[in-house]
Amino acid sequence: MSTIRIPKLSLVALIGASGSGKSSFARRHFLPSEVISSDCCRALVSDDENDQSASKDAFDVLYYIAGKRLAAGRLTVIDATNVRPEDRKRLVALAREYHVLPVAIVFDLPERVCHERNEARSDRDFGPHVIRNQMQSLHRSMRGLEREGFRNLTVLRRVDEVEAASIERQGLWNDKRDQHGPFDIIGDIHGCLDETVELLDKLGYRVGGSRGAPEVIAPEGRRAIFVGDLVDRGPDSPGVLRLVMHMVGTGAALCVPGNHDVKLLRKLRGKNVRISHGLAETLEQLEREPAEFRTQVAEFIDKLVSHYVLDDGKLVVAHAGLKQSLQGRASGAVRAFALYGETTGETDEYGLPVRYDWASDYRGEAMVVYGHTPVPQPEWVNRTICIDTGCVFGGELTALRYPERELVAVPAARMYYQPVRPLQPESPAPQRDGHVLDIEDVLGKRLITPRLGRNITIREENARAALEVMSRFAADPRWLIYLPPTMSPPATAPDGDLLERPEEAFAYYRNEGISQLVCQEKHMGSRAVIVLCRDTEVAARRFGIGNDGRGVIYTRTGRRFFNREGFEEQLLARLDAALERAGLWQALGSDWIALDTELLPWSAKAEELLRTQYAPTGAAAMRSVATAVDWLRQAEARGLELNELATSFRSRQAAIARYVDEYRRYCWPVESVDDLKIAPFHILAHEGAATLGRDHRWHLEHIDRLVGADSRLFRPTARRFVDLDDAHSVAAASDWWHTITAGESEGMVVKPLESVVSTTKGLIQPAIKVRGREYLRIIYGPTYTEPLNLERLRQRGLNRKRGLALREFVLGYEALHRFVEREGLYRVHECVFGVLALESEPVDPRL
Repeated sequence: MSTIRIPKLSLVALIGASGSGKSSFARRHFLPSEVISSDCCRALVSDDENDQSASKDAFDVLYYIAGKRLAAGRLTVIDATNVRPEDRKRLVALAREYHVLPVAIVFDLPERVCHERNEARSDRDFGPHVIRNQMQSLHRSMRGLEREGFRNLTVLRRVDEVEAASIERQGLWNDKRDQHGPFDIIGDIHGCLDETVELLDKLGYRVGGSRGAPEVIAPEGRRAIFVGDLVDRGPDSPGVLRLVMHMVGTGAALCVPGNHDVKLLRKLRGKNVRISHGLAETLEQLEREPAEFRTQVAEFIDKLVSHYVLDDGKLVVAHAGLKQSLQGRASGAVRAFALYGETTGETDEYGLPVRYDWASDYRGEAMVVYGHTPVPQPEWVNRTICIDTGCVFGGELTALRYPERELVAVPAARMYYQPVRPLQPESPAPQRDGHVLDIEDVLGKRLITPRLGRNITIREENARAALEVMSRFAADPRWLIYLPPTMSPPATAPDGDLLERPEEAFAYYRNEGISQLVCQEKHMGSRAVIVLCRDTEVAARRFGIGNDGRGVIYTRTGRRFFNREGFEEQLLARLDAALERAGLWQALGSDWIALDTELLPWSAKAEELLRTQYAPTGAAAMRSVATAVDWLRQAEARGLELNELATSFRSRQAAIARYVDEYRRYCWPVESVDDLKIAPFHILAHEGAATLGRDHRWHLEHIDRLVGADSRLFRPTARRFVDLDDAHSVAAASDWWHTITAGESEGMVVKPLESVVSTTKGLIQPAIKVRGREYLRIIYGPTYTEPLNLERLRQRGLNRKRGLALREFVLGYEALHRFVEREGLYRVHECVFGVLALESEPVDPRL
């Protein structure tokens, strides 16, 4: 049996005359979706596989499908005769366009076999001259297949060879997806051996031996990755090469080549290269080394792969970075980009090439770590980071720990080489600002893959509605790192005079296997997300905002909470002072914080709603029903029997009075910030941590410290911890709900003590709101408690609301993590915008 080895990602051309067995071979060895047949494409455009007049359109379809598959990174097999060079030219061009390797499997079977097979097929009605011509074309051009670009070539000449052949799919040399790390990725070294040893030691690697025979032991489970440019400019390029070659040889490290390394290789191989940019120093140092070592260096560099794709495709390491369309592929263009990046063809005032800022436009899923162009400090741009911090120029040697995203650096002992251009951020070719969102980042149907739960689809029509809100009313989008989710109510009470009760919320979590809960008072105010930085420098550095203050308070739809001059600034200043007094800035080790809060009174934000909706409804209802009650009283005085009707209207009058009292209790005049109250309940995130997923005891302990620091500004959130296995605990929580809802509370929110809980069935509701009987009059109307109305409301459907609550929570959780992990603004706003878009889903707003 012969084994045909092909790259997992390649364009495979089956070449042979009609009847040579190509289609049968394809069915045995490839998935139906992987094979594109010219006969099938003829049928698609003409309903007849043998209609040769449709060949041009059929091959247009074939090339189009092949291009789409290759762009998506899918193995593609072309089942056509492909016997003429002009037939294959388009295929080779297609492979080059998508940076995959062209593979040829040639079926050079005897002409007699092809004739016999075609004669046995009723759908092949053509003469023997067709097979003869195809065989002649094949034999005339077979010797030129390699020159055409088919380096991977297999020829099968007998029927038994075809039957015995097997296909083995092999990953490219750059495919290390099965290696998950953790990794320590080290920036450009340029001959700085002492700093390399110091950095490895700081990372936990034990470096011993001698300069001529180094020995390195990696921390258990970890592996180093060098981003290239090991040589030139620095004091000891041979020492660096020995160290890295040893680590790669023992499996303690991976290494990709840099442009300086490749230039050295060309010189060692006798090529004519320009001796510049520090190469002279390296050659002088190597002259003092044995010839055998120089040979080993050349062999080592020659075997280095342009880039690596690691950790299931989540990490890409390349010397100069790599665009998404080139990752995991193999071509001269891929290698060139990985080594040199992409330039405009222009030079700057120092005579150095001006580079395209590919990172600002990067939209890939993989994190890309690279070097090549020195920067003063590494900064995340979208999901990319440059870790060349110019050690040889007197800067630092930097490593990125993956997946921790922790930067570790050691300073250069001195400046070894005077840079042509001062060590500063590169001046790229003009590109759009990476902090400005592109409309293409949010419009259209989108599929978001979060770290919690399943993929979430954002429909195009919902995205358009969200864009209208975001573009017209929202705060600066760079502040908007989170939008709060909607919350699901409990299952409807099946009987009694209550629509919602704690019992149904407890039953939901009990059925999900959750026993430890916390019940928190639900404040009747307006949802307010607060983002606060210690000063404007932090706002500029961390949020990219330099002229919009040091923080923001915004609503659950992303609008600034206050229109009144000075309110936001005063509240943020008081919050900062309270955080300082509570010691939370220091405890969290952060210079910015994001809080989820309720801001009271309700009327502070809902004043217009009260004036145009609630108050007119209450006033009109009170007056009209009072008039009706008065008329009924007069009718009864004249002896008319109106007992049932009169009782009904008096009941309605009482219900309307309770409706007016209910919304009034959540309103009070606001003349200054002293009239406002903030009820915080979540610390969403701070530098280095997205804390929304922390257990609720952690949140409440920190919130209590904050509330205690300014009792005039903050309103505490009462709570009860519940053990569902303890009947007394459950009863006490239920009694507490009845007590607070009879007073001035909207209700309570029931949550698992662990904020994020998944079961075998998936993610469970992070919170369920249980609203009081009187509060629900604001939602469902003054007379919703009448038996007929209540019975109708018991039929309300909750599934859509529950699904929406989960999806919005997952997107908010994802947005916070992406921001904390310094992913690009487009990645954060993919989720934030998604929450706003989901608000357009057809869900009963009263739920």
